[in-house]
Parts: sequence; C-alpha cells; structure tokens
Amino acid sequence: MKLAVIRIRGQVDVPPDVKKTLELLRLHKKFHLVLVDDNPSMMGMLKKAENWITWGEIDEETLTLLLERRGRLRGNKKLTEEYVKKLGFKSIEDLAKAIITSKVDIRKIPGLKPVFRLSPPSGGFKGSIKVHYKRGGELGYRGKAINDLIRRMA
Repeated sequence: MKLAVIRIRGQVDVPPDVKKTLELLRLHKKFHLVLVDDNPSMMGMLKKAENWITWGEIDEETLTLLLERRGRLRGNKKLTEEYVKKLGFKSIEDLAKAIITSKVDIRKIPGLKPVFRLSPPSGGFKGSIKVHYKRGGELGYRGKAINDLIRRMA
C-alpha cells in the first residue's frame, strides 16, 4: 500500500526535529507530494510531522492522473507515454499499477523526479490548515479522502 503525503503548511516556525523529518520525507515546500510505503518507520515520521502534512492511501486512478499531469523528468520535462514505453511499461496506467503494487520504486525510475509539485486546491481548503482532519480541518491522516484533495490540486 502506498501513501500520498502532502505538505500543507509552510516553512515558518517549524521546530528543528520536525524540519528534519520533513527534509527526510523530501517535503521541502508547501504543496509538495511524495509517495511513501505504509510501514512502521514511515508512520512514525508521519506522526512526528502531522501538524504540517496530510496523508492517506492513494488509488491507482488518482496516481495515473498525478503522473500524467504532474510527473516530471530531469530538466522539468513532462512524463510522456513514449518515455514510459522506453522503460518497458505499456502506458502510464501500467506504471501507476506497478508503483501501487510496489513492483517498482518511484525513486528507482531513471530520470523521474520523486516529488510532485501541486497547486493549491481548486475551491480552496474545506477546513482550517491548523486543525486535524478528524476535527474538520485539513491536517493529519485522512484515508481515501486524500484522492479527492489530490484531484483538486493536480
């Protein structure tokens, strides 16, 4: 299972230990997204930084959309079907399926940047970016609802 992690809050007033955790997650700027594995060490990092990020389980459809719209290669070139075919996949959907099932690690794909730069969500955030998702805000774990947020940001 892959988790999509999005940094919601900026870089001001971040405690040093949380700042280091965000660096290790490669979430240097607001509205950056990374894909991580669902394992205990990663969950510890997510819990540590939960007041600056939101995360949940990404589905194959949303990952395909994300790769098509926001996937970038070195030199800020778009990820294309031709490039994916050179890597040995039939299509971007096929690549998304391989990433979701952990057959391929996104960091090991030559030339593909592991961080997706998103725009602010269309329609804005539904709640405060200082309150947890369970209490009507935007931070912390949100499960499958992350897919809706990613679609609005991609």
